[in-house]
Amino acid sequence: MVKLMLKKMIYLALMLFIISVISFIAINLAPHSFFASGELNPNITPEAVEKLKQVYGLDQPLYIQFFSWVVNILHLDFGISFASGASVKDEILSRIPITLTINIISMVFIFVLCLYLGIKAALHKGRWLDKAIGQLALLSFSLPSFYLALLLVLIFSVSLQWLPIAGLHTPGLEQGSFEYYLDTAWHLILPIGIIIFSGLGSLILYIRSLTLEILKSDYIFWAKARGLSSSKILRYYILPNLYPPVITLLGLSLPGIIGGSVILETIFSIDGMGLLFFQSALSRDYPVIMGILIIGAFLTLLGNIVADLVLLKLNPNFKQE
Repeated sequence: MVKLMLKKMIYLALMLFIISVISFIAINLAPHSFFASGELNPNITPEAVEKLKQVYGLDQPLYIQFFSWVVNILHLDFGISFASGASVKDEILSRIPITLTINIISMVFIFVLCLYLGIKAALHKGRWLDKAIGQLALLSFSLPSFYLALLLVLIFSVSLQWLPIAGLHTPGLEQGSFEYYLDTAWHLILPIGIIIFSGLGSLILYIRSLTLEILKSDYIFWAKARGLSSSKILRYYILPNLYPPVITLLGLSLPGIIGGSVILETIFSIDGMGLLFFQSALSRDYPVIMGILIIGAFLTLLGNIVADLVLLKLNPNFKQE
């Protein structure tokens, strides 16, 4: 276990370094700049632009800028925001809890619902329930999350007025009270529901396909021959064989789920990392963009490592190359 953890930490550090190099090059190759004279501030003078570049170290060669940036990251210093002048770390730390909360809750529901629906579809192959679940999966797979978000807002928030349109809290509530958290949960019903629905499609079909293969195996045949009930076959034979590939697939789907936060947090005006990333991209606030990219990459890689450790716990014979 110690050897595996050491290998995973080395892998994490190497991948983060590669991602940082690619991100730094991409940002510097991007057209326009926050400090470009006449773009974001038409009144700024060339002299002021040069002064700002000296303050932020942008007048140095690229390799020096990159080296300084990497050294600062190792000290958990992501720099200063061009737009607000605040610490990038403080801005991200103030936004990351709600983004993590939304994504963790969504992943738990996606895992449970996909297991249930995928197995149900396989056990009722060819019947109306299998066809209904298949249509649901195809609908989830084909509907873009931004379109679904706008559609549900129009129906449930504008027309029926059952759910809030945007934001996280109703103004005037006492922070920390039970009503405050209940109101937050009420505001998150639509965003979390959309993430869950958008993540169902491919995973349901994948689990259905895996379950059908498992049902054809010899050990299922002998389990039925021994007179085991359907519930015991499900518990001791189907689920243990489904967990490893499903957990692996969930780990691989983390980037898509986290990336989807940018769209949904922007649509619902949720003050998370996704909205911060969108606002920073519009204002070309590159330190914030780079900080979010690195933290997002770290969370994704960490999620994959956790998935591998869970697989090792479920199956001690599971080996990492």
